[in-house]
Amino acid sequence: MTNDAKESLKENEAVSEEELLKNQEEETMIHEEEAEEAQEMDELSEAKAKIEELEAKLNESENRMYRVQADLDNFRRRARLDLEAAQKYRSQNLITEILPALDNFERALKIDTDDEKTQSLLQGMDMVYRQLVQALQNEGIEAIQAEGQPFDPHLHQAVMQVEDDNFESNIVIEEFQKGYKLKDRIIRPAMVKVNQ
Repeated sequence: MTNDAKESLKENEAVSEEELLKNQEEETMIHEEEAEEAQEMDELSEAKAKIEELEAKLNESENRMYRVQADLDNFRRRARLDLEAAQKYRSQNLITEILPALDNFERALKIDTDDEKTQSLLQGMDMVYRQLVQALQNEGIEAIQAEGQPFDPHLHQAVMQVEDDNFESNIVIEEFQKGYKLKDRIIRPAMVKVNQ
């Protein structure tokens, strides 16, 4: 082997070693890049998992907030309705207590008498009775119509049933005690006699 050939072989070996080193460096760099990419992928996966967890917590908090808001709105609505009902029916207890006295006035005013003192007393009672009725009407109370009306179990309480050919079936023939309603609420149903 000649010197030139030896030198050429040495150069080739040197070039091969350089290429081998270069290839090793490139492989190392590729492995390092792959390791970095894998690490970045792991970090990205962790970040995505954390984002999903936070989004789930946010959704849960939003749902809880909407439920609390709905509960608050319902509470406000119920409180407003209760207040309106309390205002609307504020005099119901007093009216319920006054109705028996009103019934007694009506019974007393039905008395027939020829005595002047008794008639004078009845006139005074009639004036008090009318004032009492007017005060109750101002509060929204009204008498329930009964005689001649079809029987309605919401408005009338049947205490007697008879068969009378002069009236149609299920018609109120006679009223024993007046019924009253306060605005749209029945305070006391009318006690009636009904035709079968």
